[in-house]
Amino acid sequence: MRVCSVSVDLDPLSCYYGIHGLGAPPRELAHVVLRRALPRFAEMFARHRVHATFFVVGSDAAADVAGAKQLAQLARDGHELGNHSHTHPYELARLDKAAIEDEVGRAHDVIAAIAGTAPVGFRAPGYDISERVLDVLMARGYRYDSSVFPSWPYYLLKAGVMGMMSMVGRKSRSVLGDPRALFAPAMPYRPGRSPFSRGQSTLVELPVSTTPGLRVPAIGTWLVAPPTAVRVRILEAMRGRSFFNLELHGIDLIGAEEDGIPSELVARQPDLRVPLLQKQRALEATLDRLAPEYTFSPLADVANDVQREGHVH
Repeated sequence: MRVCSVSVDLDPLSCYYGIHGLGAPPRELAHVVLRRALPRFAEMFARHRVHATFFVVGSDAAADVAGAKQLAQLARDGHELGNHSHTHPYELARLDKAAIEDEVGRAHDVIAAIAGTAPVGFRAPGYDISERVLDVLMARGYRYDSSVFPSWPYYLLKAGVMGMMSMVGRKSRSVLGDPRALFAPAMPYRPGRSPFSRGQSTLVELPVSTTPGLRVPAIGTWLVAPPTAVRVRILEAMRGRSFFNLELHGIDLIGAEEDGIPSELVARQPDLRVPLLQKQRALEATLDRLAPEYTFSPLADVANDVQREGHVH
């Protein structure tokens, strides 16, 4: 049996407004991901017997009592809550150490209070990691990071979109990550001084999954919204890897019509133009396809295996 870890980055809607240079979202939609997407994920994962990892933005959870209660219930149900920084600054990897410590530490405290246990895993905003971030995580005793995304197609597509936005005078809050990530190992490893090469760090790196060869992204955006044939090809290609780090986003189960998402964002965010029911069916089909061949484990359990055995067990 191969191992699959399903994780969900709970980026609030403000992140997508920032990516597209749209300013701030309507106040009534500030916590729509926690309030509307979380129950959908919880119900689907329960039916498929998946214990997932939810990467929490600390400030979002701290400001929304209803969302925090849902996260606490997920933790009680056996899901893992991981650290996704406090305010989701896309430039986190470029900040000084004190600012990084503040972002990691404040989110750490919020998540620990919600879950009743401290988080042991981290994913950086925008997949952009640095030596300073790893130093902060190791000082706090984190067992793993899951930020490295070694995908050439994703990197080139993102660079193209950001370049086009710049040409028309729109500024994105997103940043283009460290290109060294493109040469990083695609399977779990202990980083060295650099987050992108093997070494003897006290934590392990669990890269976001890409297909063998071309390193096509094997993430929710490329599995839930595109045509069925694309999903089938990606999932078939992933049979060439013993570990599948399947990363999703909360917005993957947000519906433009059902959740009242403004047209200004829908026009710029392609996956919001896909009906919610279609996305739900695509994710259901993905989990159905994986279930016969994979054991589902939260990322913390995989990190424990790599720490103990040197590989995914």
